[in-house]
Amino acid sequence: MRNAPYVGTDPQVWLQKFNFSTSIKVRYCETDILGHVNNVSYFIYFEQGRVEYLDRLGLRDELFNDRTITVVADLECQYLSQIYIQDPLKLHVRVAKIGRSSFDLEYAIVQADTGVLKATGRGAMVHIDKAQGSSTPIPEAVREKFAGLEGQGLAR
Repeated sequence: MRNAPYVGTDPQVWLQKFNFSTSIKVRYCETDILGHVNNVSYFIYFEQGRVEYLDRLGLRDELFNDRTITVVADLECQYLSQIYIQDPLKLHVRVAKIGRSSFDLEYAIVQADTGVLKATGRGAMVHIDKAQGSSTPIPEAVREKFAGLEGQGLAR
């Protein structure tokens, strides 16, 4: 299987760009009768990692409050290798690009004990003004926190 365009030609070089990760324990309910992780579960893992990433940066109140909300605009997954119920997983999450009112996240699911890349993903989040029902600029404080973890070189 070919690498997704955001991964590039060398997945190991891409993995070195991540500065945040969290452990994932596969639950029985996320598997099929053969013990394989169901394709929908990957998106649950992405969501868990996304929430933990934003919490680590202390962005919950800035991105989700009475005036604004940040929503998933698109999300995709590239399945590279089967995951089984007993596989210990590490999920890597990073902001790869930030725009005026949106940012792109990338995800990597790696088998923790072998380092084998099992799946990759990416998605866009859009910051929305609740009253207007339309996109609104990402606050400068949020940009600064992303840059603090990811470095100043975030693409715009």
